[in-house]
Amino acid sequence: MTHGSILLADDEEKILKALGRALQDEGHEVVCAQAAGAARQLLAQRGFDVLIVDNLMPDMTGLELIREIVASTPEAERPQILMMTAHATIESAIEAMKLGAADFLQKPFEVDELLVVVRHAVEQQRIRTGYRYLISEREEDFNHYGIVGRSRRIQDVIRRAETVAATKSTVLITGETGTGKELVARAIHDRSAQRDRPLIKVNCAAIPDTLLESELFGHVRGAFTGATNSKKGKFALADGGTILLDEIGTMSPGLQAKLLRVLQDREVEPLGAERTTRVDVRVIAATNRNLAQMVAEGTFQEDLFYRLNVIPIEIPPLRDRREDIPVLVEHFRRKHAQRIGKTLETVAPDAIAWLQQYAWPGNVRELENTIERAVVLSAGPVIGLDAISGLGAVAREPAGGLPSLKLHPNLEWAERETLRRALAAADGVKKDAAELMGISQRAISYYLNKYRFD
Repeated sequence: MTHGSILLADDEEKILKALGRALQDEGHEVVCAQAAGAARQLLAQRGFDVLIVDNLMPDMTGLELIREIVASTPEAERPQILMMTAHATIESAIEAMKLGAADFLQKPFEVDELLVVVRHAVEQQRIRTGYRYLISEREEDFNHYGIVGRSRRIQDVIRRAETVAATKSTVLITGETGTGKELVARAIHDRSAQRDRPLIKVNCAAIPDTLLESELFGHVRGAFTGATNSKKGKFALADGGTILLDEIGTMSPGLQAKLLRVLQDREVEPLGAERTTRVDVRVIAATNRNLAQMVAEGTFQEDLFYRLNVIPIEIPPLRDRREDIPVLVEHFRRKHAQRIGKTLETVAPDAIAWLQQYAWPGNVRELENTIERAVVLSAGPVIGLDAISGLGAVAREPAGGLPSLKLHPNLEWAERETLRRALAAADGVKKDAAELMGISQRAISYYLNKYRFD
């Protein structure tokens, strides 16, 4: 039988002694309190598996104590709560159950009934503790890579990353901008046998085609105008480790053919060189494009696609794993509050509700930026709805739905003006404007449509 630690609170000494003795005979550790206030002090000093509290006590009722516990203690850290109540106060017991109490006992009750209920409560607490331990173990393994989430889809991503890390197979990571493709690549490398060797990252979209070949494969002195010195390419620098080819879908057909040869032969030929150099590199490619569709359209080499797509890992967009948003919000709240040295206890429930209904075109990256801004803007210990993206007035939907939000006019002006200036600086090129603003192309499309920019 599972034994637990029990806090028993009742103002009648005879009941305390009788119930305490019966629980101790069952092997439980029992601490008694003759008032709700005394029980509150004991809970502040140490943890218990189960709290058994009478409702009617002189200093405060058991229901009031339960309200305080629920308001001040996260669910994962609370004991299982059992209320003892007389028939006349059965409504209080029902309210306690609604607040989160595990069960109630209506006086008078048999001791055996109490023992059965306590046994079940202790077992439930052990299950909760074990689950919390497993989650903390998972988070400790992966949180330092930024992979946070408990949804089935993100857990599938983590499991596949763990599995492939033990091999040297080529990996293709797909997902929208801001979903965390680079974090998954880093997790794979850092858990591989090559973790002591370099992880070299190349953003193929950020380097012009005229320079990308030299960047990847290197060049010798005099290979082209301005090549005054020989230079090692990224593949050579990653020898023995991992190379991440980000935004692989932007690569030109000519470079695709050269990359295919490298993947087939594991040899690179620097520009202007007369011989090839053998490399031992694990290749991870990442893209927000549909490479299979590009193959069908003739814009991406089919052979290269199959060479890259040995182990596919698809990262879901945030809108498809909304149950992860509260966990991510808490992660980013702690991260940025600690970074700037600010005390912030939590995020208000109505703010969480809005965050869960928003579409997040910029995915996890946009969510983190939002929480970082909220941490900076929040004046009190709780991040409220006002601090989320500078939101102003809140209007409730008539049928009790999630809050609908209205921006103050000056904030709408700020968004519109930021968009206008970014487009002007980028000569009207949407992709460049998005990079200047630090958002995805999907997000800038949303704002262009919102403010009816041509």
